[in-house]
Amino acid sequence: MATTRSAAPLLPPLLSSRPPALRLVLAGVVPLAFGALCGWALGVSAALYLVLAVPVAILGGFGAGIEHLGPRSGAQRGAIGGLLFGTAIVVTHDLIGGGAEVSQSDPAILLAVVTCVTGALLGAAGGALRARLQSR
Repeated sequence: MATTRSAAPLLPPLLSSRPPALRLVLAGVVPLAFGALCGWALGVSAALYLVLAVPVAILGGFGAGIEHLGPRSGAQRGAIGGLLFGTAIVVTHDLIGGGAEVSQSDPAILLAVVTCVTGALLGAAGGALRARLQSR
């Protein structure tokens, strides 16, 4: 009787192995652009904002952590990405003006603190999962 091995999970390349320009795009431009999109959505539709800002951002934070080996570097990436994301939401919404369809913290910049901490936790979880999967 033949035994079968489970295939190793497909993991994205480590961020450190990518070209510098791509690192900048993935770790900086993407969270800023996505935050700007969410900042626009904040003034347009509560449902659109919540669909973008909650599940998609969670996947993004966790996915960013998976590009790192271990919870510490995953948390660092998640914190930076979360800070950029939250700041872009606040700044974009402020620049566009108008009311928010979802109640905001006062002052609004506290959102950046929340997204920074949440990003760090999600990134740490992603980095820890990658370390665990690679150690098998």
